[in-house]
Amino acid sequence: MNKKDVIIIGAGLTGLTLAFYLKKKGKKVLVIEKEAVAGGSIRTFRENGFIFESGPNTGTLSNPEIIELFEELDGCRLQTARKEANRRLILKNNRLHALPAGMISGMATPLFSWKDKFNLLLEPFRKKGTDPDESIASLTARRLGKSFLDYAVDPFISGIYAGDPNTIITRYALPKLYALENNYGSFIRGAIRKAKEPKTERDKKVTKKIFSVEGGLESLIQALTESIGPENILLNNASVTVSGAAHNWTVKTDQDEYTAPYIVSTVGPYVLPAIFPFAPETLLSRIDNLRYARIIQVSVGLSVFPGMDHNAFGVLIPAAEKRKILGVLYPSSCFDGRCPEGKVVLSVFLGGIRHPELFDLNDKEIRTLVLDELKNLYRLPELTPDYIHIFRHAHAIPQYEKNTGERLQAIEKFERHYPGIILAGNLRNGIGMADRVRQAVHIARSIP
Repeated sequence: MNKKDVIIIGAGLTGLTLAFYLKKKGKKVLVIEKEAVAGGSIRTFRENGFIFESGPNTGTLSNPEIIELFEELDGCRLQTARKEANRRLILKNNRLHALPAGMISGMATPLFSWKDKFNLLLEPFRKKGTDPDESIASLTARRLGKSFLDYAVDPFISGIYAGDPNTIITRYALPKLYALENNYGSFIRGAIRKAKEPKTERDKKVTKKIFSVEGGLESLIQALTESIGPENILLNNASVTVSGAAHNWTVKTDQDEYTAPYIVSTVGPYVLPAIFPFAPETLLSRIDNLRYARIIQVSVGLSVFPGMDHNAFGVLIPAAEKRKILGVLYPSSCFDGRCPEGKVVLSVFLGGIRHPELFDLNDKEIRTLVLDELKNLYRLPELTPDYIHIFRHAHAIPQYEKNTGERLQAIEKFERHYPGIILAGNLRNGIGMADRVRQAVHIARSIP
């Protein structure tokens, strides 16, 4: 009974998606999780008609794999964002401006300097970069100009990675952007060429729309759990240790021992030494070279007030504005059914690489800081929320910095030395939900 085909460590989105597809292949799968519930950082809460998340709020339909998962999975319904959510608001000089969506609005916006607007016409003729480890900040400033870096790319990176574009490496964090210059010599020329390339029916599924799930993202976790079978997911296992040899591995948990030819770890690299005690520290330290952004997410429910522009995805705060918060997401503006009529749900983010010290504030200090920032942002004398809940994530978002190449080489060496063990999760292959699903699908296909 304890012999399995594949044992997966970690019941986050990667692990559950992998188990789902392996079970469809007829594999005997076991998922081992240390927490009392599956889903990793994905949790949905309900309170007095409000629905809000404590972890990821949205994903992007950026590859066929994430779309096909919803097509094949019963028990949850994909929910795409309203058209109004295509607007991103950027703070500049204490005023909110919509991020331009076209040439005309791009020329009219005060977000970018006139010099950079006109120099954008020369972008197709600029020389291609020569540094494969060029940062996003360097690449943006070189090809588009500093104002585009400060008021478009910097807040975007802050919103996605809670990171610093000066340290995040383009080819690891934004590989599609890197490929535009590397393959076509220009962002503009590359985008035009890519748009003209023929697409398969599968490629046409990719809409790049923002998505969630009806009732909240936890509905996706519940649907995956039901499809896998709750009996195949072991919760509350704080201690997990692997021993054995190539394709003959034993996993010891708090509850029992299990054997399998394949072990897939989807957990953070900081816990790998405890799981794989036989691996040399010199090798694991090269895998655990990953810096994480520590993030506090504060969910706030309140009444819509006069003058509030909430028909948008949310507000992104550039570092140049020197504010304490990273941004404010509007989940209830993106998706139907998230709050009572006349109300709004806000997800406020703070900390990250920009302000790591805020993570150590107590809840009272966080609450005061967030309400003060919101009053300042929306120019309100007072603000009385219906609710406010604080969620802390010490290992929220990995930063794909210059040492990423070393980490990927170490992972390859680890898997070569220990056949049958696969290291997955957001330590490589992207951080978004679509990235996690794609990685799981590829691993499922690779296991015979």
